[in-house]
Amino acid sequence: MSSFFLTSTKAKRKGGKPQAHEKPAKRKRPTPQKKREVVNEELDEESGLSSAEDDQLDVAVDESDDETPQDKRVRLAKQYLDKLEERERERDDDPDHDAIAHRLHEDVLEQSGRLQRKVADQYERPDTASVRFLRGHDLSVTCVALTPDDRFIFSGAKDSAIYKYDVESGRKVGCIPSDRHGQASDPKGHRGHVFALAVSSSGKYLVSGGQDTHVMVWNVADCKLVKIFKGHKKAVSGLAFRNNTHQLFSASFDRSVKVWNLDEMAYIETLYGHQDEIMAIDSLNRERAFTAGGSDKSVRLWKIPEESQLIFHGHTASIDCCKMINEQYGVAGSQDGGVSLWNFLKKKPVFTARAAHKVPESEDSMSSEHPWISAVSAYQNSDLVVSGSMDGCIKFWKCAQHFMKMQEIFSVPVTGVVNSLAFSSSGDFLVAGVGQEHRLGRWWSVKKAKNRVAIIPLPKKESSKPDR
Repeated sequence: MSSFFLTSTKAKRKGGKPQAHEKPAKRKRPTPQKKREVVNEELDEESGLSSAEDDQLDVAVDESDDETPQDKRVRLAKQYLDKLEERERERDDDPDHDAIAHRLHEDVLEQSGRLQRKVADQYERPDTASVRFLRGHDLSVTCVALTPDDRFIFSGAKDSAIYKYDVESGRKVGCIPSDRHGQASDPKGHRGHVFALAVSSSGKYLVSGGQDTHVMVWNVADCKLVKIFKGHKKAVSGLAFRNNTHQLFSASFDRSVKVWNLDEMAYIETLYGHQDEIMAIDSLNRERAFTAGGSDKSVRLWKIPEESQLIFHGHTASIDCCKMINEQYGVAGSQDGGVSLWNFLKKKPVFTARAAHKVPESEDSMSSEHPWISAVSAYQNSDLVVSGSMDGCIKFWKCAQHFMKMQEIFSVPVTGVVNSLAFSSSGDFLVAGVGQEHRLGRWWSVKKAKNRVAIIPLPKKESSKPDR
């Protein structure tokens, strides 16, 4: 553990003293919540199914009270195999059992955090004319999120509204309006800029956060308000669900990370450690969170069960965005214009693309030599990464040489500040939230830009398309 700083919250407990190499982390615990049944939790995790998927499977099984843990394990395994065969049957009338075995192998690697699909070389630069734009917001789009089935896009903006779009038609099919003029005691929407959106893996819940310090939970199907979580003292800047669960992480300008359980609709705990406002947060399969600490120039990996955090440094300016590639690697962007690749076993980034984006010739109001990296994203468990700024393009990167280097493969022109990026689950398209201004301020304005959502198709090379 000498290659990075380990901050343990265990040292904060009564009777324990922090070691010389440890920095105590503040931690606030609420009253104990009702514990889940351990056996059922382990079985659900091993099955690879979310709670909602388990309920929706059309399998006629008599779940009697005397069902043993072993019987439930077998039942869930059969359901999971049936689901995989159904997906293969949708692609081909004759399901390929080798493909099913390959998918099972990938799922095992994904759960362990060791899955690394090499897909970057399969993609080619999309035609600019094929990019679709969705309008609706009056002010800059600050965040976007996709449902797991890639059917709907949610977008939030500085106008305090949240819109729901149908991907296929491009039409607006839902709206959560601003509540700027509503009653503060009974909010029906956000009363300030919306900074973050996240959709659960089950496709049941949408969560949003912003300037008003609230974390709001919505029903994805009808955009109805389900719950409002209050607790953050400043704006909520980031939200992330843990995959295949309803465990939610929220990051805030109050320098804290809060953990919530949407199955119980309850607050779990608060994590402290960052020395400045937290700008972004992400999470994958394990009970961990990856955060960007803004002006404290650090990114951190929070290990919730171990009650510890790993601290990484390597940038000379504020780190404004981050994303996990898999359980071992992450990517982050900063105000010094660099996009860095992190190995969570290393103290420093393994590679940094300096001056990743160029200053537009028409922009004289830039306060730095290289434009800030305002958004990054990664196609989960693959070698494909994207970054956005205000230079008029979205850049696609390949993690090469066994994740020791990043190479630019192509770029897509987009006019405006790219504030948010999200890959579809299938990898067939990328969604970008674009606006005239940066999501967190008004340091500059791209007058010719329009506030909208961009859908960028990602075509694959002919040589990489499967023969069917």
